[in-house]
Amino acid sequence: MRDGFAYVDDLVPGLRWDAKYATWDNFTGKPVDGYLANRIVGTVALCAALESARDRAASLGFGLLLWDGYRPQRAVDNFLLWSTLPEDGRTKPRHYPNIDRPDMFENGYVATRSAHTRGSTVDLTLYHLPTGELAAMGGHHDLMDPISHHTAPDITHLEATNRHHLRTIMHSAGFTPYAFEWWHYTLTDEPHPNTYFDFPIT
Repeated sequence: MRDGFAYVDDLVPGLRWDAKYATWDNFTGKPVDGYLANRIVGTVALCAALESARDRAASLGFGLLLWDGYRPQRAVDNFLLWSTLPEDGRTKPRHYPNIDRPDMFENGYVATRSAHTRGSTVDLTLYHLPTGELAAMGGHHDLMDPISHHTAPDITHLEATNRHHLRTIMHSAGFTPYAFEWWHYTLTDEPHPNTYFDFPIT
């Protein structure tokens, strides 16, 4: 592990995680380069902020489920290569039903230089502590569609309320939201704002 980085679950007990890019359940349809273990990694600063977010969420009856944190540059390069391959239709209905692969970059859903690669960005959602059931958010992780935007009008009142809860929780812990993805938050005072790392998650 690089200095200043840690497995989030080592420093922040009580979180759930499912590292999507280490699994077959992501928009590429297979594990992504650089994700050799189903763990979430981030800067120590990210972990400290997530501890605060965890406590704030618990006060509202929620827990945090993490889908991604630090993302090696080789994973981003893998996304770029994947976007040039012929469409096979396997993941399109779930992840990008209304756009083509190259449009992911043009429309701001995938970046060639990702904030995740700096180590202080996280993809996450809320779940209900009493039941473990995921909170309704009006769309799942990496649904590349306007319904995933924070300002999406075509979601229910409950979904909008849950998105507001997540945004309030993360803002109170020092995070800034990304307008196009309700699940994506970056630490406002990130320790490596101009450095893109490429060590694998093992």
